[in-house]
Amino acid sequence: MEKKKAVKKIFDRFFDKDLIDAINQSASFFEFEEDEVLIDYGQYIKSIPLLLDGAIKILREDPDMGDLLLYYLEKGDSCALSMACCMGHTRSEIRAITETKTTVAMIPTDTMEEWMQKYPSWRFFVLNSYHKRFNELLMAVDNIAFNNMEQRLETYLLETTRVNNTHTLNKTHREIANELNTSRVVISRLLKKLENENKIQLNRNSITLF
Repeated sequence: MEKKKAVKKIFDRFFDKDLIDAINQSASFFEFEEDEVLIDYGQYIKSIPLLLDGAIKILREDPDMGDLLLYYLEKGDSCALSMACCMGHTRSEIRAITETKTTVAMIPTDTMEEWMQKYPSWRFFVLNSYHKRFNELLMAVDNIAFNNMEQRLETYLLETTRVNNTHTLNKTHREIANELNTSRVVISRLLKKLENENKIQLNRNSITLF
């Protein structure tokens, strides 16, 4: 019941009452701990997540270097890339992992397609999600193409601490390197440089931003 109330509270200004009732009737509700995989590479996606609480990071696979962080999903968001896979009945090309403890309402694919025709507010939400995620992908591309690794690292630290609502990031240098698609040695050197500039404080397996 509390999760159904959360749907109304979060989406009341986006969706009409009939659609909120339909979400609560059709959705399956799940709670995930930090670092759980919701969607993985190569899977057929049978449902899409509506985030009721927490944050999810969306990653893209590099065959040579591992995963690359594209963007975060937060409360009230859904994943346009998973929507595209659902609508096209294709395998996932992204990995979705919880950044924090997360609560989601999972919407079945068939229901989502039906709602596109039935509810204008759902259609607008889906199209707006595509637009928002497309802009974030452009920002990710610009960040890689036009910023050096130090700038990318600073952007990553600011965005990740914002999503986690904290000034302290509990990640190892290796974990950060993996998400920025670079080596641990490079990240360790740049983090030490930022510490010498009094922008951060390095702790054991955590980083505090000033």
